[in-house]
Amino acid sequence: MTPALGNAPRMLLGLAAGAVAFAAADTYVVVLALPDMMGSAGIPLDQLQRAAPIVSGFLLGYVAMLPLIGRIADLRGRVPVLVFSLVLFALGSLVTALAYDLPSMVSGRFLQGVGGGGLVPATLALVADLYPANRRGVPLGIVSAVQEVGSVLGPLLGAVVLAVSDWRAIFALNLVVGLVLAAAIRALALGRPGPGQEPGPPGAEPGEPARRRRDLVGLALAALTLVAGALVFVRPGPIMRDLRWGEMFVPFVGDGRWLTPVGAVTLAAAAGLVVRLLTAAHPLVDVRSWGRAMREADLLGSALLGVALGGIILAFATADPRLEVFSAQGAWYLLGAAVAAVCLVVHLRRSPAPLVPAGTLRRTPAWGSLVVSFFVGAALIAALIDIPLFARTTIYGDSQLSAALVLVRFLVALPVGAVLGGYLTRSWGPGRTTATGMALAAASFLLMSRWDITALESWSATVPLVLGGLGFGLALAPVNAAVLAFTDASVHGLTSALVVVSRMVGMLVGISALTTLGLRRYYAEQADIPGVREVCDGRSRCAEFTLLLKQAGIAQEQTVFLGAAGCALLAGVLALVLFRSATSVPVAQSTGLGSSRG
Repeated sequence: MTPALGNAPRMLLGLAAGAVAFAAADTYVVVLALPDMMGSAGIPLDQLQRAAPIVSGFLLGYVAMLPLIGRIADLRGRVPVLVFSLVLFALGSLVTALAYDLPSMVSGRFLQGVGGGGLVPATLALVADLYPANRRGVPLGIVSAVQEVGSVLGPLLGAVVLAVSDWRAIFALNLVVGLVLAAAIRALALGRPGPGQEPGPPGAEPGEPARRRRDLVGLALAALTLVAGALVFVRPGPIMRDLRWGEMFVPFVGDGRWLTPVGAVTLAAAAGLVVRLLTAAHPLVDVRSWGRAMREADLLGSALLGVALGGIILAFATADPRLEVFSAQGAWYLLGAAVAAVCLVVHLRRSPAPLVPAGTLRRTPAWGSLVVSFFVGAALIAALIDIPLFARTTIYGDSQLSAALVLVRFLVALPVGAVLGGYLTRSWGPGRTTATGMALAAASFLLMSRWDITALESWSATVPLVLGGLGFGLALAPVNAAVLAFTDASVHGLTSALVVVSRMVGMLVGISALTTLGLRRYYAEQADIPGVREVCDGRSRCAEFTLLLKQAGIAQEQTVFLGAAGCALLAGVLALVLFRSATSVPVAQSTGLGSSRG
């Protein structure tokens, strides 16, 4: 525990974990709000594919920027990154809440993803700072648990807000909570100033005296940018109808909102703010130090890795998994990702200060954590996607909410398993704990692969759902514990980010591969179905033919569940093999919460 903060570190970790949970909730909160968001963006409900960037934009920001943010957390300190990520998350929430078209919505969601994703590696690295390797299991389990609780509460939170307001209120709530958490974490990290001292600036060491005055000019430019920008987004009716002030919203040319006087004021104020931040002796935000941190974190390497990850994400996330493996441009996305990956390897070999320092993942449990995390993600996605699909195929039809609620039984068990997995890691080690969890997950998928058309009507369907949730929960903490225990303290933020990225990529690749297997089974079953008029005695549709189609859909989902069971078993076996030297973990040195060097 860091002496400068006294008892504050555990409170700080609690706030950080709460922020991770809230950001995780935002990953799923958009599910119920998506139809209303589509309407606000002018997208018809029968063109759902056009709204895919609203979801994939968040995912792209969440994953592609994680390694860079994790590395910055190592170089600049955990607390500054936590505060920065929350502020960025709040800014993205503001943009999304005010969005008036698809590009503005996607931009806001991307910023939310970057901010929400940045919280994860900083929080996991914070655990490593506060606890020795042999005591990290439980706190890592708790962090994983609250993250999954956030995933469970996300759709419920969205439903509650939508019951009393519209979709914009969801993101307005995100804005408020994000700023409150950022202020609380900063205040707690700074601690009480000593006699004659003022609280230090953001990112300073606890108790460090203030070294710069308030930047009133920068504050005024920031306020003008926000107010004028909000007017561009909202376009208040009373102001627009006013004969004098309404002219502020009349475009100089064309019909673009940013080509109006108020749009020009916004752009000019934003440009002035940027210049002020870059040139002032005492700027509102010390962007120059952040720029130095980004350069030290290997901005070029981060960009190449971001392009590689972005290509993979866009190839899979923009496709309809029920219809295609890749989107129409998927092959081009993957080609771009492959080129970027090759360039990244060359860059990492030649750079004197690469994004991933040489030897970072030299120990087997370290790189093994990435491999295991990949297959855990490949199996997990089958539960998250195909359990609701099975529910809709069988008994819930077009009720997306009812089908999603079936998954709640799985998600509620997951955080329970995460805490239990953290506890067992201390005595069993990461290998046995992960393997046990994946064995339970595989067993649950095998039971699901035997579900028939009435399976979800029986209480017995709860058994594999709860078993699967517990199993995946057991695997979360030990994988994180292994990578933190067998990497140097100076790269804990980076390696934590890489584990999350590996799991997310595994989810994207897994859903593609498993869906391909399922569709082959579906088409094979469909080929054996007689013609509709033959089944229905000359009619174009009947209950008997619908039942045959449902049975083909059930066969598809059963195949997916079998494939997921194989992925889970493979993850368990790999954990036993790759983590076999991790039965006793080395004790890493604490890095300190606010240090400029992690």
